[in-house]
Amino acid sequence: MNSKTLRQFFLLLTVFTLSAQFIFAQTPQRRRASQEVRTVHFDDLRMSDPYILADPVTKMYYLTSSGGRMWKSEDLKMWTGPYNIIDIDPNSWMGGSPSIWAAELHYYQGKYYYCATFTNSDIIIEKVPMRYDIERRASHILVSDKVDGPYKVMNDELYTPDDQSTLDGTLYVEDGVPYFVYCHEWMQIVDGTMDVVQLKPDLSGTVGEAKTLFRATSADWAAEMNSIEEITFGVELPGWVTDAPELFRTQTGKLGMLWSSWGEHQYAQGVAYSASGKISGPWIQEEDALIGDNAGHGMLFRTFEGKLLLVIHYASLANGRKPIFFEVDDSGDKIKVLNRYNP
Repeated sequence: MNSKTLRQFFLLLTVFTLSAQFIFAQTPQRRRASQEVRTVHFDDLRMSDPYILADPVTKMYYLTSSGGRMWKSEDLKMWTGPYNIIDIDPNSWMGGSPSIWAAELHYYQGKYYYCATFTNSDIIIEKVPMRYDIERRASHILVSDKVDGPYKVMNDELYTPDDQSTLDGTLYVEDGVPYFVYCHEWMQIVDGTMDVVQLKPDLSGTVGEAKTLFRATSADWAAEMNSIEEITFGVELPGWVTDAPELFRTQTGKLGMLWSSWGEHQYAQGVAYSASGKISGPWIQEEDALIGDNAGHGMLFRTFEGKLLLVIHYASLANGRKPIFFEVDDSGDKIKVLNRYNP
């Protein structure tokens, strides 16, 4: 076996292993309802796309991810779960057992909101020749009076255009106005975009038309998938990825956005900053990825002791996808990732 063949063999082995882990992590909740609630150390968690809400009401940490389940902790070290916290109408556009990606929890004006990507694989919205059959995939917002749910759909109408495959929607509030920031998927349009649409005051729907903030190719560090021999669901698809928008402000008031794509070393965590300080941008990409070692889909949160942490998932063949923490300095106009944080 020559070196090229050997390299391709290990690439396919890696793709198969990580794809299996990815699919398991996102299996619809109905199929995973039998999972028992347990308490485990943070280092033993395995998941994609972690998101942590430091709840100001209960003074607890709540962790969600792809797959749609929730874990909770008092100290970031020991976590209890997984809990089923959403209640979806099987007659909705999501269908009876949608796959769930990139779930987030937000506390806003006395209620809790669950932002996530739902895929109804029974509905094909577009057939792209020589590329991909586009499933009904869209970001949506659910609501609950309690942090542990149940979260229910407020509006069965889509928040994003019905002819688009969208994902990773997140809530952002600017000058008292709520916005939904999300990705138009690269598998449909090749060069993925980061888009925004204004939300109604109660987050039950949208106001006006969506706008594009930037494209994946605006970042020098974002690689074209075929150029790095990346395989998506077993298919060699050309294109540039946008994933995982998360908005933040530094202590100086600078508006930034965490987002992810693929780079030289597979998955990567990037960051951009708004030149105007507003969601409308223009958005200026950092020259290099913030973290480029097959890790990403990060978000920032502050502990109850005031420490700013970045939580991301790191992927490896040996351990699968697991959440990890980094300490972050946001005292200047740009964030700086410091040491690995071990709770």
